[in-house]
Amino acid sequence: MAEIVIVADAAAAGAVVADEIARLVRSQPDAVLGLATGSTPVPVYAALPSRLAGVDVSRVRGFALDEYVGLDPDHPESYRSVITREVVEPLGLDPERVSVPDGSLNGIEHAGDDYERALVDAGGVDLQLLGIGTDGHIGFNEPGSSFASLTRVKTLTRQTREDNARFFDSVEDVPRHCITQGLGTILRARHLVLLAFGKGKAEAVAAAVEGPVTASLPASAIQLHPHATVVVDEAAASDLRFGDYYRYTFANKPAWQGL
Repeated sequence: MAEIVIVADAAAAGAVVADEIARLVRSQPDAVLGLATGSTPVPVYAALPSRLAGVDVSRVRGFALDEYVGLDPDHPESYRSVITREVVEPLGLDPERVSVPDGSLNGIEHAGDDYERALVDAGGVDLQLLGIGTDGHIGFNEPGSSFASLTRVKTLTRQTREDNARFFDSVEDVPRHCITQGLGTILRARHLVLLAFGKGKAEAVAAAVEGPVTASLPASAIQLHPHATVVVDEAAASDLRFGDYYRYTFANKPAWQGL
Protein backbone atom coordinates (compact mmCIF):
# COMPACT_ATOMS: atom_id res chain seq x y z
CA MET A 1 0.00 0.00 0.00
CA ALA A 2 1.07 3.57 -0.66
CA GLU A 3 2.01 5.80 2.26
CA ILE A 4 -0.91 8.12 3.03
CA VAL A 5 -0.13 11.58 4.41
CA ILE A 6 -3.13 13.56 5.68
CA VAL A 7 -2.62 17.29 6.19
CA ALA A 8 -4.88 20.21 7.06
CA ASP A 9 -5.16 21.81 3.65
CA ALA A 10 -3.66 22.22 0.18
CA ALA A 11 -1.07 24.74 1.36
CA ALA A 12 0.24 22.28 3.95
CA ALA A 13 0.40 19.57 1.31
CA GLY A 14 2.33 21.86 -1.00
CA ALA A 15 4.85 22.58 1.74
CA VAL A 16 5.39 18.89 2.55
CA VAL A 17 5.93 17.89 -1.06
CA ALA A 18 8.05 20.95 -1.89
CA ASP A 19 10.33 20.06 1.02
CA GLU A 20 10.82 16.59 -0.45
CA ILE A 21 11.54 17.91 -3.95
CA ALA A 22 14.04 20.42 -2.56
CA ARG A 23 15.74 17.64 -0.58
CA LEU A 24 15.98 15.57 -3.77
CA VAL A 25 17.45 18.40 -5.86
CA ARG A 26 20.01 19.28 -3.20
CA SER A 27 21.21 15.69 -2.99
CA GLN A 28 20.91 15.02 -6.72
CA PRO A 29 21.48 18.18 -8.80
CA ASP A 30 20.58 16.40 -12.05
CA ALA A 31 17.26 15.10 -10.70
CA VAL A 32 14.50 14.34 -13.20
CA LEU A 33 11.09 15.61 -12.12
CA GLY A 34 7.76 14.41 -13.47
CA LEU A 35 5.50 17.45 -13.74
CA ALA A 36 1.72 17.34 -13.46
CA THR A 37 -0.57 20.18 -14.50
CA GLY A 38 -4.05 21.32 -13.51
CA SER A 39 -4.93 22.99 -10.21
CA THR A 40 -3.79 20.16 -7.91
CA PRO A 41 0.02 20.63 -8.04
CA VAL A 42 -0.16 24.44 -7.88
CA PRO A 43 0.48 24.57 -4.09
CA VAL A 44 3.65 22.53 -4.62
CA TYR A 45 4.90 24.81 -7.36
CA ALA A 46 4.04 27.88 -5.27
CA ALA A 47 6.06 26.56 -2.32
CA LEU A 48 9.13 25.51 -4.30
CA PRO A 49 10.87 28.82 -5.16
CA SER A 50 11.58 29.72 -1.52
CA ARG A 51 12.88 26.23 -0.80
CA LEU A 52 15.19 26.22 -3.81
CA ALA A 53 16.51 29.75 -3.32
CA GLY A 54 20.27 29.66 -3.81
CA VAL A 55 20.21 26.06 -5.08
CA ASP A 56 21.76 25.35 -8.49
CA VAL A 57 18.90 24.01 -10.64
CA SER A 58 20.69 24.31 -13.97
CA ARG A 59 20.94 20.51 -14.37
CA VAL A 60 17.41 19.63 -13.24
CA ARG A 61 15.29 18.02 -15.94
CA GLY A 62 11.51 17.92 -16.17
CA PHE A 63 8.97 15.84 -18.09
CA ALA A 64 5.31 16.77 -18.26
CA LEU A 65 2.72 14.03 -17.96
CA ASP A 66 0.59 14.99 -20.91
CA GLU A 67 -0.51 17.53 -23.49
CA TYR A 68 -3.62 18.31 -25.50
CA VAL A 69 -3.60 17.25 -29.14
CA GLY A 70 -4.10 19.99 -31.71
CA LEU A 71 -3.87 22.89 -29.26
CA ASP A 72 -1.37 25.60 -30.19
CA PRO A 73 1.63 25.31 -27.81
CA ASP A 74 1.35 29.07 -27.29
CA HIS A 75 -2.27 28.79 -26.13
CA PRO A 76 -2.35 29.81 -22.44
CA GLU A 77 -3.93 26.47 -21.47
CA SER A 78 -1.57 24.24 -23.41
CA TYR A 79 0.45 22.26 -20.91
CA ARG A 80 3.62 23.63 -22.49
CA SER A 81 2.44 27.12 -21.50
CA VAL A 82 1.28 26.00 -18.06
CA ILE A 83 4.59 24.28 -17.24
CA THR A 84 6.54 27.30 -18.46
CA ARG A 85 4.41 29.71 -16.44
CA GLU A 86 4.11 27.72 -13.21
CA VAL A 87 7.39 25.78 -13.06
CA VAL A 88 10.14 26.76 -15.49
CA GLU A 89 10.08 30.53 -15.01
CA PRO A 90 9.47 30.69 -11.22
CA LEU A 91 12.17 28.12 -10.50
CA GLY A 92 14.64 29.36 -13.10
CA LEU A 93 14.88 25.99 -14.82
CA ASP A 94 16.57 25.65 -18.20
CA PRO A 95 13.61 25.47 -20.65
CA GLU A 96 15.66 23.25 -22.95
CA ARG A 97 15.75 20.62 -20.20
CA VAL A 98 11.97 20.56 -19.66
CA SER A 99 10.01 18.39 -22.07
CA VAL A 100 6.30 18.21 -22.87
CA PRO A 101 4.72 15.61 -25.18
CA ASP A 102 4.33 16.96 -28.70
CA GLY A 103 0.61 17.38 -29.34
CA SER A 104 0.95 18.91 -32.80
CA LEU A 105 -0.97 17.07 -35.50
CA ASN A 106 2.11 16.83 -37.69
CA GLY A 107 3.91 13.72 -36.46
CA ILE A 108 1.35 12.74 -33.85
CA GLU A 109 1.54 9.12 -35.04
CA HIS A 110 5.01 8.68 -33.53
CA ALA A 111 4.98 11.37 -30.84
CA GLY A 112 4.35 8.79 -28.10
CA ASP A 113 7.33 6.68 -29.10
CA ASP A 114 9.48 9.81 -29.32
CA TYR A 115 8.57 10.80 -25.77
CA GLU A 116 9.26 7.32 -24.43
CA ARG A 117 12.76 7.43 -25.94
CA ALA A 118 13.40 10.85 -24.40
CA LEU A 119 12.36 9.56 -20.95
CA VAL A 120 14.64 6.54 -21.25
CA ASP A 121 17.54 8.65 -22.53
CA ALA A 122 17.17 10.94 -19.49
CA GLY A 123 17.50 7.98 -17.16
CA GLY A 124 13.88 7.95 -16.04
CA VAL A 125 11.91 10.10 -13.62
CA ASP A 126 13.07 10.39 -10.01
CA LEU A 127 9.91 11.93 -8.55
CA GLN A 128 6.60 12.02 -10.40
CA LEU A 129 3.84 14.38 -9.29
CA LEU A 130 0.29 13.17 -9.93
CA GLY A 131 -3.24 14.40 -9.48
CA ILE A 132 -6.34 12.22 -9.58
CA GLY A 133 -9.54 12.79 -11.50
CA THR A 134 -12.99 12.33 -10.04
CA ASP A 135 -13.23 9.13 -12.08
CA GLY A 136 -9.82 7.93 -10.84
CA HIS A 137 -7.74 8.86 -13.88
CA ILE A 138 -4.09 9.86 -13.54
CA GLY A 139 -2.39 11.75 -16.29
CA PHE A 140 -4.98 11.36 -19.01
CA ASN A 141 -5.26 7.60 -18.48
CA GLU A 142 -9.01 7.21 -18.43
CA PRO A 143 -10.84 4.20 -16.90
CA GLY A 144 -9.98 1.06 -18.86
CA SER A 145 -6.36 2.06 -19.50
CA SER A 146 -3.90 -0.81 -19.44
CA PHE A 147 -1.43 -0.94 -16.56
CA ALA A 148 1.22 -1.70 -19.21
CA SER A 149 0.32 1.30 -21.40
CA LEU A 150 3.03 3.69 -22.58
CA THR A 151 2.88 7.26 -23.89
CA ARG A 152 0.13 7.42 -26.48
CA VAL A 153 -2.82 9.39 -27.88
CA LYS A 154 -6.09 9.00 -25.97
CA THR A 155 -9.66 10.22 -26.37
CA LEU A 156 -10.81 12.22 -23.35
CA THR A 157 -14.07 11.27 -21.66
CA ARG A 158 -16.89 13.77 -21.44
CA GLN A 159 -16.40 13.93 -17.67
CA THR A 160 -12.71 14.84 -17.98
CA ARG A 161 -13.50 17.51 -20.54
CA GLU A 162 -16.19 18.94 -18.25
CA ASP A 163 -13.75 18.88 -15.31
CA ASN A 164 -11.20 20.80 -17.40
CA ALA A 165 -13.70 23.23 -18.92
CA ARG A 166 -13.01 25.69 -16.08
CA PHE A 167 -9.73 26.50 -17.84
CA PHE A 168 -11.47 27.27 -21.17
CA ASP A 169 -14.38 29.39 -22.34
CA SER A 170 -16.62 26.31 -22.63
CA VAL A 171 -16.45 22.52 -22.60
CA GLU A 172 -16.58 22.56 -26.39
CA ASP A 173 -13.25 24.39 -26.43
CA VAL A 174 -11.54 21.57 -24.52
CA PRO A 175 -9.71 19.33 -27.02
CA ARG A 176 -11.12 15.84 -27.47
CA HIS A 177 -7.73 14.14 -27.68
CA CYS A 178 -4.53 14.20 -25.68
CA ILE A 179 -1.12 12.57 -25.63
CA THR A 180 -0.31 11.16 -22.22
CA GLN A 181 2.27 9.08 -20.44
CA GLY A 182 0.79 5.64 -19.91
CA LEU A 183 0.31 3.86 -16.62
CA GLY A 184 3.30 1.67 -17.43
CA THR A 185 5.37 4.79 -18.07
CA ILE A 186 4.26 6.39 -14.81
CA LEU A 187 5.01 3.24 -12.82
CA ARG A 188 8.65 3.37 -14.00
CA ALA A 189 9.26 6.54 -11.98
CA ARG A 190 11.27 5.91 -8.83
CA HIS A 191 8.89 7.81 -6.52
CA LEU A 192 5.23 8.61 -7.13
CA VAL A 193 3.60 11.47 -5.23
CA LEU A 194 -0.16 11.75 -5.74
CA LEU A 195 -2.02 14.77 -4.38
CA ALA A 196 -5.75 15.31 -3.92
CA PHE A 197 -7.78 18.06 -2.28
CA GLY A 198 -11.46 18.54 -1.52
CA LYS A 199 -14.45 16.36 -0.80
CA GLY A 200 -15.02 15.84 -4.51
CA LYS A 201 -11.89 13.69 -4.67
CA ALA A 202 -12.61 11.64 -1.53
CA GLU A 203 -14.34 8.72 -3.22
CA ALA A 204 -11.66 8.37 -5.89
CA VAL A 205 -8.85 8.57 -3.34
CA ALA A 206 -10.37 5.88 -1.11
CA ALA A 207 -10.95 3.59 -4.07
CA ALA A 208 -7.41 4.14 -5.38
CA VAL A 209 -5.58 3.35 -2.15
CA GLU A 210 -7.92 1.02 -0.27
CA GLY A 211 -9.94 -0.62 -3.03
CA PRO A 212 -9.04 -3.32 -5.53
CA VAL A 213 -6.38 -2.79 -8.17
CA THR A 214 -8.35 -2.42 -11.37
CA ALA A 215 -8.04 -0.79 -14.77
CA SER A 216 -11.50 0.63 -14.14
CA LEU A 217 -9.83 2.98 -11.67
CA PRO A 218 -6.42 3.81 -13.16
CA ALA A 219 -5.03 5.49 -10.02
CA SER A 220 -5.23 2.15 -8.21
CA ALA A 221 -2.08 1.26 -10.16
CA ILE A 222 -0.09 3.15 -7.52
CA GLN A 223 -0.68 0.19 -5.20
CA LEU A 224 1.74 -1.75 -7.43
CA HIS A 225 4.56 0.75 -6.93
CA PRO A 226 7.31 0.20 -4.32
CA HIS A 227 7.53 3.89 -3.36
CA ALA A 228 4.25 5.77 -3.67
CA THR A 229 3.09 8.60 -1.42
CA VAL A 230 -0.44 10.02 -1.36
CA VAL A 231 -0.78 13.50 0.16
CA VAL A 232 -4.36 14.62 0.82
CA ASP A 233 -6.20 17.24 2.84
CA GLU A 234 -8.81 16.30 5.43
CA ALA A 235 -11.68 16.62 2.97
CA ALA A 236 -10.10 14.32 0.39
CA ALA A 237 -9.26 11.86 3.20
CA SER A 238 -12.82 11.77 4.53
CA ASP A 239 -13.76 8.43 2.91
CA LEU A 240 -10.61 6.56 4.01
CA ARG A 241 -11.29 3.63 6.35
CA PHE A 242 -7.91 3.75 8.04
CA GLY A 243 -7.38 7.49 8.33
CA ASP A 244 -6.42 7.39 12.00
CA TYR A 245 -3.76 4.78 11.25
CA TYR A 246 -2.30 6.90 8.47
CA ARG A 247 -2.12 9.94 10.73
CA TYR A 248 -0.42 7.95 13.48
CA THR A 249 2.19 6.33 11.24
CA PHE A 250 3.16 9.61 9.56
CA ALA A 251 3.39 11.42 12.91
CA ASN A 252 5.76 8.73 14.18
CA LYS A 253 7.81 8.24 11.02
CA PRO A 254 11.61 8.70 11.33
CA ALA A 255 12.50 12.12 9.93
CA TRP A 256 15.40 10.75 7.90
CA GLN A 257 13.04 8.71 5.73
CA GLY A 258 11.48 11.79 4.14
CA LEU A 259 8.34 11.10 2.11
